[in-house]
Amino acid sequence: MTRVREMLSLARVPSILVLGVVYVTYVLIGGVIFWKLEGDLGQKDIGRLLTSKKNLLTTYTCLNQDGLEAVAQVVQDVSKVGLSLKGNHTTDGFWKFTSSAVFAATVVTTIGYGNMSPSSTAGQIFCVFFALFGIPLNMVVLNRVGKYMLVMERNISDFLEGKTGRRKCTRFFVHLVSYLSGAVLFFIGPMIVFQLREGWTYSQAMYYCFITLSTIGFGDFVADSNPDKEYPDWYSVLMASWIFFGLAWLALLINHSIDILERLNTHFKQRCGGQRQEGETGGTERDNPDTQADEEEIKTPPIAQ
Repeated sequence: MTRVREMLSLARVPSILVLGVVYVTYVLIGGVIFWKLEGDLGQKDIGRLLTSKKNLLTTYTCLNQDGLEAVAQVVQDVSKVGLSLKGNHTTDGFWKFTSSAVFAATVVTTIGYGNMSPSSTAGQIFCVFFALFGIPLNMVVLNRVGKYMLVMERNISDFLEGKTGRRKCTRFFVHLVSYLSGAVLFFIGPMIVFQLREGWTYSQAMYYCFITLSTIGFGDFVADSNPDKEYPDWYSVLMASWIFFGLAWLALLINHSIDILERLNTHFKQRCGGQRQEGETGGTERDNPDTQADEEEIKTPPIAQ
């Protein structure tokens, strides 16, 4: 057994290479699953749309291919500015103050739905510089808010530890309550609001909540953007607040998950590699980039409380 451990330590693969292989494999597996789940459905959608196009040209004989393309262009242009084609009423479009403020929030948070974007040259240039300084500022603020959330958790945990004297159980309970309350506040509550205000299903609303707070931002579902609905001003303010604090909470949750994975990684390294003497591995570990990275993480000062 000792001989096998020595051989494994000699043939040790850098962890960055292992992580790279795992990452690429994970992405490829995801691509295969999406291909199988959505590929056939996409082909059915294409066939259905071609049939609808044929029926449209058959029904409206005065509409030829050029006319259909012109109508499609009008529909596309109208949807880009947030106007409605239903009825005779008009709307204010996307670029109201409230929706513009939400758009600014999606820029600095890198969500970028894509349902609205600046079309003027001045607006595009301003967007570049606004994002250039706004994205780092947003990261700093979110990091600070996340630290305050973590400090609150630790203070509550320390208080309960002093009352109960059970450290592990208390920390587990505090983390569990934090996760559940965050899920209710940033997922379940908004999911119900979006289902009522937007008319989505619960699964669509939950999907939108995660796609938004993870900053993926596909743009297939976007709240406060339906031109056929009238939204109160408080709705945009509520959305912007939800995005900001939800991002901070999800970042805290991801940091907890990373911490758990790193602890598991350290545990398995100790089990597989065993305890090595400092004199045997001192020079090797200093030349190892993985060890250097670990030392840099250890030297990083803890979060100030």
